[in-house]
Amino acid sequence: MCSRYYFVLALILILFSEIVIASDTERYELGVGDKVSIRVFGQPDLEVEALLGNSGLVNYPFLGEVKLVGLTVKQVENLISVGLKDGYLVAPNVYAQVIEYRPFYIHGEVKKPGAYPYQPGMTISQAVALAGGMTERASENKIYLSQEKSKSQEALAGVNTNVNAGDTIKIEQRLF
Repeated sequence: MCSRYYFVLALILILFSEIVIASDTERYELGVGDKVSIRVFGQPDLEVEALLGNSGLVNYPFLGEVKLVGLTVKQVENLISVGLKDGYLVAPNVYAQVIEYRPFYIHGEVKKPGAYPYQPGMTISQAVALAGGMTERASENKIYLSQEKSKSQEALAGVNTNVNAGDTIKIEQRLF
């Protein structure tokens, strides 16, 4: 009976985490450094893979330059679909996805500071693990997060704080 309870509880937690990650990816806004793929069902000539540069523009067949930075994947699908309906295709079935997210950055008292690939749902704890863990001088109470999206100053954060693509994490030294 007890093991069945834990099994059901674990299943609920797994399903809940999938829902949270799915909602994160639905709200994710494309930015400079993201690599995207756009496909139209049955139209291989309209498949495009592009790395978003500083302009945020992608040259798309028939539509020319399309600005994708700041849009969600759903908004990209709608934009391309509406553009293709305007004299090119009757009912285009457009699918867009992020192939590679722009990196987040971590520096300070971690073993391997630098830029790392972002994954939806990532926390500071997971980011620190990617950077090889904290050094022996690291302070677990002085972790700062600068969010790219809000262009805000560094804010004190905990190890369970969510990290977004483009964010910068700084781990300070602790006083002995």
